[in-house]
Amino acid sequence: MPTRHSFFFLILLIGICPLKSNGQFSRYIVRLKHKGGSTYSFSNPSAFLSPRALSKRSRYSIPIDSLDLPVSTAQLNQLAAIPNLTILNPSKWLNAVSIQTTDPAAINTLNALPFVQSVTRLAARMRPEPSVDKFEPVEETAPENPSLRNQSDYFNYGTGSGNEIRLHQGDFLHNIGLRGQGMHIALLDGGFYNYTTLKAFDSINANNQVLSTWDFVARNASVTEDHPHGMQCLSTIAANIPGQFIGKAPKASFHLFRTEDVANEYPIEEFNWVCGAERADSAGADLISSSVGYYDFDNPTFNYTYAQMNGNTTIAAIGADIGAKKGLLILNSAGNEGGNAWKYIITPADADSILSVGAVNSSGVVGSFSSYGPSSDGQIKPDVASVGVAALVQSSSNNIATANGTSFSCPNMAGLAACLWQGFPEVNNMRIIQVLRESSDRFNNPNDRSGYGIPNLKNAFGKLLIDYAKGTATLSNCLATIQWNSKDIAAMRYEIEQKLVGEVNFTKIGELAAKPGTIINNQSYQFTHSLATATPGLVQFRIRQIIDTTANTYTALYLDTVQVNLPLNCNSSGTNPNGELNAYLAPNPSALGPTYLVIENMEALGSIRVEWIDSKGGRVRATTLNKQAGKQSFLLPGEDLPFGIYQLRLARNNKWIGTLRWMHLR
Repeated sequence: MPTRHSFFFLILLIGICPLKSNGQFSRYIVRLKHKGGSTYSFSNPSAFLSPRALSKRSRYSIPIDSLDLPVSTAQLNQLAAIPNLTILNPSKWLNAVSIQTTDPAAINTLNALPFVQSVTRLAARMRPEPSVDKFEPVEETAPENPSLRNQSDYFNYGTGSGNEIRLHQGDFLHNIGLRGQGMHIALLDGGFYNYTTLKAFDSINANNQVLSTWDFVARNASVTEDHPHGMQCLSTIAANIPGQFIGKAPKASFHLFRTEDVANEYPIEEFNWVCGAERADSAGADLISSSVGYYDFDNPTFNYTYAQMNGNTTIAAIGADIGAKKGLLILNSAGNEGGNAWKYIITPADADSILSVGAVNSSGVVGSFSSYGPSSDGQIKPDVASVGVAALVQSSSNNIATANGTSFSCPNMAGLAACLWQGFPEVNNMRIIQVLRESSDRFNNPNDRSGYGIPNLKNAFGKLLIDYAKGTATLSNCLATIQWNSKDIAAMRYEIEQKLVGEVNFTKIGELAAKPGTIINNQSYQFTHSLATATPGLVQFRIRQIIDTTANTYTALYLDTVQVNLPLNCNSSGTNPNGELNAYLAPNPSALGPTYLVIENMEALGSIRVEWIDSKGGRVRATTLNKQAGKQSFLLPGEDLPFGIYQLRLARNNKWIGTLRWMHLR
């Protein structure tokens, strides 16, 4: 987050207060009473919301309401007709318009219009050049210190990027195909200097991943000649320089909006911020990454107090919460005020429906400059923390550099959030915020520096996967069929566990490999299991998914527990729902003598594979039988196995067709 006070930060805060003199002011906010005379209507929302925005509203059941209607064209035309007055930006959410004039007569005319509620000063005359660079870029060129690529990673991160993303286990998301594809991220900032020519952005430029640009200060579509701060924030998400600098969501698409006037510090920038958020929403963006914030101004009359950092007072906080209600996942830098007299978070980081982000280094240590929470109404703020100390950024001199500021922790977190949400588009923005909090290392003990702490993206993925996955169990004769849906890639697998009547613990009875695929996708599975020899009563099955099979990062989670009620007299033929198997073991239990597998199907079934699974879930033996026509008995080579209870799994044509329980007794 930039600020003229410390590190790489924006200090922007907005209070709208009456002043004694109008002479120095040229920009105002005109608040309107209503949207009467509008040519827009709810019956034709495509006139003011893009197809993508409408699709998002439908997916999350977000109603289209009066806030979505643009400011009345008729009213705008009347304002534009006033001599010596220029319309700057209209805001449909605030039903207001920013205007520029130095003519007192124009102000009088405005106040006389019947649809005008109020006219309030926003800013002085614009200065052509900044008196103070609010962003104060504190950069050091990052050493090009390439490391050997981890061959299990999709991206070749290099040392710096690898340390940043592994702090959050975000590499797990990249490795399962979640790299930002299809996600739209809007950045609100002070400019995106030369992003079209700098090396970190080669990929997004070549692939046309920048979907739109707009400058709310100059009111044109060009943002490349302005301040580099937004460009540097963009690089933390979008960079793709293998072995040196990889962003957190390099496959995402972007909207780049300049809302910040680096030459001035006035409340009009907060108004611009709301206009930028509206444009992002109308375009159908999924996320906003905002590395600006406000609490003091060039004219101290506008300054906020800490009491006003309550999430409900400032223009930016009100706009941010409206954006959240429209389905936007909004992340904002917490502020860089930890080392100065103000100390606290700045707005809109105080908004209650967004994720505010503090700064840590790649080892998780909080930066001294990172703003303190809570908000003045007691919310846990910042919500979470990410890398903003010595964070990798693209420099305007076309080097890779490091810089300090919550300006960079915010887009770092935004990129990871985009990848996570990509995997679970069925959940809304507020669930993503909550799961990021829940998966953070201080969730049960939040503090006023990093809030709930540093999110673990693998854990967040697991929580959402458990929410998503659902299992069922049915019983036909003595065969239980367990069905479930989940999301996976080919490298994952599933294990099925069982708990019979009278048993305390679950026992593994089978496993299934995930279906082919390298990008996380929805899948459905089925597993059948014989209960022919089980004690009647309630039988439980537990579905376990191994989401990371790598030895040093092995991770498994339980998706669901399902059950069947085994009756006293079930048909113990062992026939599965497709009638492929009619089998039993005899004798069972067995002592020192041999055990036979009896298959009563009259037709020839061909090759049948039999596997012995011990009580720990391990496969201890396997054999293959050839089932010909007619009833057949097969001697099973198991007498020499240790005594105990085994599951015999039977498969035909690479499909499990039954499981029999064998008790090998002394």
